[in-house]
Amino acid sequence: MTTAEPERGAPAVAGLARTRDEAQLFLDLRPCERCGSTEMTWESALVFIDGRAARSWFATCPACGLDRKFTFWAPDPRTRPSRPMGGVVFGGPEPSQLLDAGEWLWVADLTASRVPVNDSRAAWRQLAIATAAMEEILKFIPPGTGGVPEDAFWSRRGRRVRAEEPGRFDRERLLIVRDTYREERDAVGDGSRR
Repeated sequence: MTTAEPERGAPAVAGLARTRDEAQLFLDLRPCERCGSTEMTWESALVFIDGRAARSWFATCPACGLDRKFTFWAPDPRTRPSRPMGGVVFGGPEPSQLLDAGEWLWVADLTASRVPVNDSRAAWRQLAIATAAMEEILKFIPPGTGGVPEDAFWSRRGRRVRAEEPGRFDRERLLIVRDTYREERDAVGDGSRR
């Protein structure tokens, strides 16, 4: 698996963005290369590269003025995963090409740590994101194996998360955490109805 970082110049393609949510999350996790700001307002446009559909995302960093661009392959509309009402879905059954297993765990940890106490709708949303992120990690585990393989970590952040606690990528531990987030989400209620 190669890194999902774009090269300078166009039209470098970072990989397949299975959903708009996955593309947006990828963008949110990539601060400005010049100043480190994460406060971007992204716009996108459908483009074709060698006859294949892709979506380019553009932003100008409000802090330093750097023009930024990422391009992702567009999914086949027939294979795009359906989103449950009010739910969070980052992709279909295949593992992500944009975020590695360590980045997904980092996202799950971050969102689960920010669950508000007095806002059930926001709590439900945070727990839905954490649950979906855990689902994404499980997609990297080959059938019949006990955990996430080493080649499922290609980003700096992802490799760091794995190095800090490699045991967290054991299949059984991942399932326990995923199920815990799911149970907490369900206990809050369906955030789409609030």
